Amino acid sequence: MVVGDISTGTDVLVVGAGPGGYVAAIRAGQLDLDVTLVEKDAYGGTCLNYGCIPSKAMITATGLAHDANNAEEMGIYTKLDVNVAEMVEWKDGVVDQLTGGVEKLCKANGVTLMEGRAEFADENSARVVHGGEGQGAETVEFEHAIVATGSRPIQVPGFDFGDDPVLNSRQALALEEAPESLVIVGAGYIGMELAGVFAKLGTDVTVVEMLDSVLPGYEDDLARPVKQKAEELGVDFHFGEAAQGWEEAGRGITVTTENEDGEVSEFGAEKVLVAVGREPVTDTLKLENAGIETDDAGFIETDDRARTEVDHIYAIGDVAGEPMLAHKASTEGQVAAEVIAGEPAAIDYQAMPAAVFTEPEIGTVGMTEAEAEEQGFEPTVGQFPFQASGRALTTGHAEGFVRVVADEPSGFLLGAQIVGPEASELVAELGLAIEMGATLEDVAATVHTHPTLSEAVMESAENALGHAIHTLNR
Repeated sequence: MVVGDISTGTDVLVVGAGPGGYVAAIRAGQLDLDVTLVEKDAYGGTCLNYGCIPSKAMITATGLAHDANNAEEMGIYTKLDVNVAEMVEWKDGVVDQLTGGVEKLCKANGVTLMEGRAEFADENSARVVHGGEGQGAETVEFEHAIVATGSRPIQVPGFDFGDDPVLNSRQALALEEAPESLVIVGAGYIGMELAGVFAKLGTDVTVVEMLDSVLPGYEDDLARPVKQKAEELGVDFHFGEAAQGWEEAGRGITVTTENEDGEVSEFGAEKVLVAVGREPVTDTLKLENAGIETDDAGFIETDDRARTEVDHIYAIGDVAGEPMLAHKASTEGQVAAEVIAGEPAAIDYQAMPAAVFTEPEIGTVGMTEAEAEEQGFEPTVGQFPFQASGRALTTGHAEGFVRVVADEPSGFLLGAQIVGPEASELVAELGLAIEMGATLEDVAATVHTHPTLSEAVMESAENALGHAIHTLNR
């Protein structure tokens, strides 16, 4: 302990108040543990303040404006004016409401909130450095600790986020005017979501991607409708291009890329958004003082109870590795709190869903057909197109399909993939089915309201069984 430090003690020290950390803290409080939650920036973390929530707010707002401006086939003719500054102000109001709610919930559950940056002194204490001149520091002694410091955008060499025309996702979502032109480096989920936002605001968007497709890691037939829709919005794609740097050019900038043959290309724009992924924030924690090592990428290895190599120190969320999802962090946070309290909890990733909020949306859970085969199952697949869904057609968004993967001998549902309207919502039913050990017969026999998008889930199960009504059976 540094001389002059204040020293306090707690049962559970949670470092980071994102969707993993604040959930862990609240759950631990509910279990009658004394909890201290340390946050150096904003309650709710990146997801609530700068990522998940603000991006979905902007996706919703720009989608609403775009749909209204392009509804001629429904007999609706209009031309809306979009005030981006007021849209951002509305988005910020949503964020403020939710972050204020997180703080109130923590306090209501007896969690002690502490502002500052935490670093481990040893395996049973951490030093919390408070921000601001003369604010000092204090030492917190703990019986258990949960590391939940999240992740940050990866920087590409030659693209410093401190330079005015170079943006990360947080900075892009704070722009009060849509740039006339934008180069996006990276065609992953962040790049593709924001490509749609800015294209709908009238920005001339160019996406450069080092790999050969959008949304690497997703099956081609899921990613293809997303790329096609983006192209309809005017997004220009260049694959096999690695970003090398940028320079000022007239009233804008020129972004330089290079392909594997060494050929150089140049793309002009007003700004450049770098969205090549995220990396864990573990380098500020002095984990070595607590006896914890990270892998080469900075991730902390954990077991199915979120424990690190030091049994009483836990790691959850993005710092614990893929998938880097907010709901995965929350799940791990609850498990960590319950394990600390002596509850019989463990993490099961079998039914962990994922979603991409592009147009159309993508929702996945469980195994693909190929993964099921690799695991030794005999998969059977059923699929239902939204073009055959009456409800999808009435919304004007009928791209994509629902696909289910099951084990043929037993009928047990193994996985599902959805691309289409409200995929992020529809996938929840299939996640529940997998979690509960439901069969194709269970899903097919569940009566779904008509007309709804969810009927496509039922019909995909019926298709796998060979008796779908509204599409041809395989």
